Amino acid sequence: MEMTGNVLVKETRGPGGRGGRAARQVLTRNLVPGTATYGEDLVKIDGTEYRSWDPFRSKLAAAMIKGLPEDIIRRGDKVLYLGTSTGTTTSHVSDIVGEKGLVIGVEFSSRVARQFVENVARIRKNVIPYIADARESSRFGSFGRVDVVYCDVAQQDQTEIAIDNCRRNLKPDGRLILIVKSRSIDVIKDPKEVFRQESSKLERNGFSVEKVIELSPFDRDHALISAVLRGA
Repeated sequence: MEMTGNVLVKETRGPGGRGGRAARQVLTRNLVPGTATYGEDLVKIDGTEYRSWDPFRSKLAAAMIKGLPEDIIRRGDKVLYLGTSTGTTTSHVSDIVGEKGLVIGVEFSSRVARQFVENVARIRKNVIPYIADARESSRFGSFGRVDVVYCDVAQQDQTEIAIDNCRRNLKPDGRLILIVKSRSIDVIKDPKEVFRQESSKLERNGFSVEKVIELSPFDRDHALISAVLRGA
């Protein structure tokens, strides 16, 4: 069992006991004890409550299981989250950054955003919701530049959207976490080629790409790219 900030990783064994296949389970320290967001298990460990993080419902959890460092987002960070959907992953990011951190959550669909506001932003005081298009990057600077931009939008120009938001809102040497949905960019091209193409696009635009993690079997044809915006 390994604790990094507000993220706990447990090594478990599959069928077969000691000879079974090792697996990882990721949990976050619950910022709002007693409250689940999407039906996840609440687990008490040494008197502290954690929330089980489902990698089949969260690409960030899937990436951590596949080797992304657990401290990619840290306690106290300010995060601009583009494409919150109903707030499953956003709620765990809220746990990670804790009371001294902030999550600025952006969702375009008013129907989905209502669920996000009701289930996450209303309950978690460190989450600020915007019902807006992620392309409107100039709208999200009210709280100053952020430590992390997390972008998970299913658009053909998803990488360009992320780059524009980083230029306007990310601190120098801040981090971009980009979810690449290859079929939203090109339905014909091999996903691996799409991932390489989008990584190169980031490098040409002032980022140092540190990791590219394909997310299968949790999400087919998806990858997470972790990159740092090079300082001036």
